[in-house]
Amino acid sequence: MFIRWANAPGPVTAFYRMGLSAMILAPVVLVRQRALPEAKSRYLLFPLLAGVFTGMDLGLWTTALAFTTAANATLLGNTSPFWVALGAWLLFRERLTKAFWTGLVLALMGAVLIVSTDFLLHPRFGIGDLMATLTGFFYGCYFLATQRSRERFSALGHVWLTGISAALTLLAINLALGHRLTGYSADTWIVFLSTAIVSQLIGYLALAYALGHLPARIVAPTMILQPVLTAILAIPLLDEIPNGWQVLGGLVALVGIYIVNRSHARVDQEIPNA
Repeated sequence: MFIRWANAPGPVTAFYRMGLSAMILAPVVLVRQRALPEAKSRYLLFPLLAGVFTGMDLGLWTTALAFTTAANATLLGNTSPFWVALGAWLLFRERLTKAFWTGLVLALMGAVLIVSTDFLLHPRFGIGDLMATLTGFFYGCYFLATQRSRERFSALGHVWLTGISAALTLLAINLALGHRLTGYSADTWIVFLSTAIVSQLIGYLALAYALGHLPARIVAPTMILQPVLTAILAIPLLDEIPNGWQVLGGLVALVGIYIVNRSHARVDQEIPNA
């Protein structure tokens, strides 16, 4: 919704989201040096990689909106749980139960139903859809890199380092696309600041905190709540009323998310008895 409200290209809004949030966090992080205990070690690679993945994710997704429908971009961008599950299985050798895969399929089916009407109007796979698919891949990589980063860094330190890395990545993307970074109205600057505070400082701090206590394979499917909550918030904020398929999709997604989280709880209960 912030991207819709800002009178600026999507990648520019994403750049200021990351850049302004990093500036706001800088005094707090630098005063609390313990937030960066591993900043001089090889573990610094993980938050920096998470930032690059975030920059690619936001840069591609906001650009994709100019070449495909918002529904397609949302749906393909929310394939990240699949990439996370694949990475957790192949890279981290994590145990994935049948219940987990059942919940994941239901959650993804719910996301499909939420955007089903618009998706059927634009079934052809084009350059915008490819960008959105890559968005899902990079978002999945962000989850996996953050899971590793949070083993060493606090949520605060991780989000700050990620924000700096993502801002630099988005700066390069905007320069490559020829987008101007100045000359915007006061209302647009308010949107830039709002998305830095709401989407990044509040949203990503909560996400980073969660990834310090739960595996990425559990957090990623839960984030399918994003299109569900967007559809709900769009009622009063954008005057967009969800149809019956979207309501059904939201319910199916919630059931899938519940099953995924229950599968994690069952695995935790079984481990002590193993």
